[in-house]
Amino acid sequence: MGVDYIEAGNPGSNPKDLEFFSKIKNRPLKHAKLVAFGSTRRPNIKANEDANVRALLTAETPAVSIFGKSWDFHVTDIIRTSLEENLNMIYDTISFLKGQGKEVIFDAEHFFDGYKANRDYAMKSLKVASDAGADWLVLCDTNGGCFPFEITEITKDVLENSTVPVGIHCHNDGGMAEANSIMAVEQGAVQVQGTFNGFGERCGNANLSVIIPNLQLKRGKSCIKEEGLKDLSAASRYISELANLPHNERQPYVGNSAFAHKGGMHIDGVQKNCLSFEHIAPELIGNERRILMSEVSGRSTILKKIQKVAPWVDKESEETKLIMDRLKQLEHEGYQFEGAESSFELMVRRALDRAKTFFEVKDFRVLCEEHWQNDYSASAIVKVRVGEGEEIIAAEGDGPVNALDKALRKALEIFYPQLKRMRLTDYKVRVLDTSKATAAKVRVHIESTDGERIWGTVGLSTNIIEASWDALVDSIEYFLYLNGNASSEDLDKDKENVS
Repeated sequence: MGVDYIEAGNPGSNPKDLEFFSKIKNRPLKHAKLVAFGSTRRPNIKANEDANVRALLTAETPAVSIFGKSWDFHVTDIIRTSLEENLNMIYDTISFLKGQGKEVIFDAEHFFDGYKANRDYAMKSLKVASDAGADWLVLCDTNGGCFPFEITEITKDVLENSTVPVGIHCHNDGGMAEANSIMAVEQGAVQVQGTFNGFGERCGNANLSVIIPNLQLKRGKSCIKEEGLKDLSAASRYISELANLPHNERQPYVGNSAFAHKGGMHIDGVQKNCLSFEHIAPELIGNERRILMSEVSGRSTILKKIQKVAPWVDKESEETKLIMDRLKQLEHEGYQFEGAESSFELMVRRALDRAKTFFEVKDFRVLCEEHWQNDYSASAIVKVRVGEGEEIIAAEGDGPVNALDKALRKALEIFYPQLKRMRLTDYKVRVLDTSKATAAKVRVHIESTDGERIWGTVGLSTNIIEASWDALVDSIEYFLYLNGNASSEDLDKDKENVS
């Protein structure tokens, strides 16, 4: 993507980080500089005798990032040494690493809190780092409690008194990490430290997925390559997948909801001119506009969805009236297609006799075990037909829906091996009429992904397993549509379900 520095861990803190640096030596990066992270030497020893400082050299990275105390309170009460010795620790560590040919980034830990408590000492910590040869002075809002106006004033003061390039490192404990980072850049900071998606301890670090497009698209700052910017949304989602964390769909710029429109007036406006309700074009950062399906979307919105399947249909067509009536009926029953546009598209295909046969479920059964303490509490048997072939597969799962999901996938992967790329990322159940207690109708929403795209499907029934099954089958069928795999025959029962 064109990120300049990647701080990849502390080789002195744990074997995992040390192993990473050992392996990455054989995979040189084309653009970014790898950075090893560590602290200043311990009090009252030499830098070359400190095991953690020595470990930084074993990482063999071109750059190292050293954090040192800038807040007098932390010096006296946390690491419990003298103010003068702390300055010696900063100087000795940086000068030692510079002597080893390293580019040194000095992270002035708790700088902003330290500045507010004792400006002279905080500024002195930067001066000592500069005198020792630091290539960067990074101002850290380690507790994440500063306001943008404080960051602005303090960063400005630092830049007026320093000849070394300045960076900014913010945490999000006050919900202002991105704003604080941007205000520091406005004052002249030229390095922003952060993480993709804001991952980090407590409330997280400054979110590069937000900062990069704000600076590059709106403030004219060159952060990453232009083609890298178009990969921003995909990279953000990919990193969530690797971290095995749910992607924040309401994240600015890169969330699935960032350019989603539901209200009829909003939809009408954005379709006439996207500037009416979008602050940038979503394509610039690799995202896309979504028009959500609901009873407030308006006929023109629904027509555009229909025309994706049948371009010849217009707002006066009988097909449009049929689908509009069907949509109103389904939403009256409790269906909700906001976030489940894939189920709506499949419904349109079935209504227009344009549904294709990917598979047919001949039968399925699910059994729940009495002994809940076992690893698996349910089992399922699924029989499917694809073309002339049939498969019967059994699977165990953590509950009936999980068992059905596993059995159906195992059966279909025999015919469609690409299904191995697909997985469920979210499963939600909503009880629609609580007055009917356990006989209430439930709506199940399933979100799925293939690692690059996401889609949502919905099912509705008084039987939670049936509602889940309907949403699950739709999610797999839609994946197969996305990948262009279909047999030539239509499913008669699908047409009957709509009519």
